[in-house]
Amino acid sequence: MTTKDVELIIPGDLKSEPIFYYIIKHFDVIPNIKEASFSTEMGWAIVRFEGKDEELKRMFKFLEEKSVRINFR
Repeated sequence: MTTKDVELIIPGDLKSEPIFYYIIKHFDVIPNIKEASFSTEMGWAIVRFEGKDEELKRMFKFLEEKSVRINFR
């Protein structure tokens, strides 16, 4: 198992999408939201993800395709 700490910058147009629900249902990873803030324009979250490297890569690709910016910490 690998652990990755990231900051996610989430565009405002995704605020009505259940992104974390989708992650939990479709990827074999464990998200742990450490801190987060959302407004009408955008949101950000500090998240620790745990999982196998292949699953983490698949999940990060999904997030990038959704225009979520990922800053690895």
